[in-house]
Amino acid sequence: MSEASPLARPGVRWVLAALILVVAATVALWPREDSGSTETRKTSQQESGVSAAERAAAGLTACPVAAPGTSGSGPLAGLTVGCLADGTRADLAAALAGKPALLNLWAYWCGPCATELPHLQEFAQRAGSALTVLTVHSDPDEAKALARLAGLGITLPGVSDPAAAVRGAVGAPPVLPVSVLLRADGSVASVEVRTFADVTDIADTVAAKLGITV
Repeated sequence: MSEASPLARPGVRWVLAALILVVAATVALWPREDSGSTETRKTSQQESGVSAAERAAAGLTACPVAAPGTSGSGPLAGLTVGCLADGTRADLAAALAGKPALLNLWAYWCGPCATELPHLQEFAQRAGSALTVLTVHSDPDEAKALARLAGLGITLPGVSDPAAAVRGAVGAPPVLPVSVLLRADGSVASVEVRTFADVTDIADTVAAKLGITV
């Protein structure tokens, strides 16, 4: 008669069963994060290269947010951009809907843009709620955009447009700075391909093109 296999012995079977239970319990209790939320955070940071702390340190004003059920119109309809203040993405036309706007297309490396931005901030403070003044960074490097704005003391709301889609949508040439004046219905009133000289220049242009005196 042949000898029974070691695995067939009752004592060995009980030991193996106990080991399996211990391993299963360890795996079940092992701490882990929700994979979906972790991957979302990693993807967001990898796409922009900017952390939430860096955005907060820049101190930018929050971007305009679309009212519930609002849909944008005009050439910017359906164009999604990221907010420099917090990294959230939204339909630009929907976020601006219902109020005239001045969009300033700029980039961190643009000298004339740096000269113009303080005038735009002063004008925005003067204009108050009469219209939205929004900066549009037309370059992929958000970190340098935030650093440039902080260095200039600019706290205007701003969005990131790495592929210069806004410029293409309004038919502006590939130069910076460019300012786009939008009516409340999203249509383009004017595309200013130049650097504003001062606050008075901005105010006069807004009055002439949008009929808003501030």
